[in-house]
Amino acid sequence: MSEGFSFTLHKTDGTARRGTITTGRGEIRTPAFMPVGTAGTVKGLYPEQVCETGADIILGNVYHLMLRPGPEEVAKLGGLHKFANWPRPILTDSGGFQIMSLAKLRKISEKGAVFQSHIDGRKYELTPERSMEIQRLLGSDIQMQLDECLMYPHTDKDAERAMQLSLRWAERSRQAFGKQPGRGNFGIVQGGVNEKLRRLSAEGLTAIGFEGYAIGGLAVGEGQALMLQTIENTAPHLPTDRPRYLMGVGTPEDILEAVARGVDMFDCVMPTRSGRHGQAFTRFGKINLRNARHADDPRPLDPESPCPALSVYSRAYLHHLIRSGELLGMMLLSWANIAYYQSLMQGIRDAIDRGRFEEFRLATKEQWQRGDISA
Repeated sequence: MSEGFSFTLHKTDGTARRGTITTGRGEIRTPAFMPVGTAGTVKGLYPEQVCETGADIILGNVYHLMLRPGPEEVAKLGGLHKFANWPRPILTDSGGFQIMSLAKLRKISEKGAVFQSHIDGRKYELTPERSMEIQRLLGSDIQMQLDECLMYPHTDKDAERAMQLSLRWAERSRQAFGKQPGRGNFGIVQGGVNEKLRRLSAEGLTAIGFEGYAIGGLAVGEGQALMLQTIENTAPHLPTDRPRYLMGVGTPEDILEAVARGVDMFDCVMPTRSGRHGQAFTRFGKINLRNARHADDPRPLDPESPCPALSVYSRAYLHHLIRSGELLGMMLLSWANIAYYQSLMQGIRDAIDRGRFEEFRLATKEQWQRGDISA
């Protein structure tokens, strides 16, 4: 474990876990949801608003930040925390997923990935060593190994090849991470939806030794049932004294179910992306503010929420803003969604502390299903 970086497991309730990650920039309460600040900003929110929702950590991305403004430029300006005015911990994703999903004409080799930028077509090379160098320049508190991520469906043969390559890259990433007091380096489990490959990947990464472990290569088209089964097949092979991070997931229901299977950390663009498209996540379930039935509804989304975006503005006003294409509508719903996700995480943590997680899980899902009946 890196000096000044630690994970303390406070309580388990069934397979659900309640803990604290300690970094040089502060503590992260787990289970934790990390709002995605891909290019140094959580879209549509001021950093102060993100703090106020209760987020302990946000995520930045190597791929996007290396394309613009460039990691050396960010380092010259004092690092990503100062650049983005975010005082709390930051996790940086290594860029592997974006190379798969965004880059043009990518070529994967033992050395690394060569790809063309989706912005201007310029050619870049990203190796495990360069990814770690970029993350060090950005100054992030949790730094991910470079891995190869595959879209689903794929063959077991392709999954095994990518998993083995990711393991070799993990060794190189760990070596390149070196000593960074107060910061952690996470390995990423790959192997598609194949139980044996996932186990071998988890065991290989554990043998290398990381501050934390991520379950990667999910939420890439396999569907919720296969995703949850793969988590069940993977989590038991990860060390209990290290945090477990499910990458790129997901809906509130995905998060509840993954916590039930032993996951500690999550990130997803869904709350802000959905907000920009007129959808709110609330304790009453999803609410589509584009629907005409909200046009004359004076009620807020949730009068009991401490977040003004949920408790102050009427559904009629939010409907008007979204239908008019006004930026404020997108900003308010993004704020509302991040706030709801953080309140869900607080509810999960409290329930585990009380030994009542299963009761909380069932009650929360029942309330989503019941909806806001009078709406």
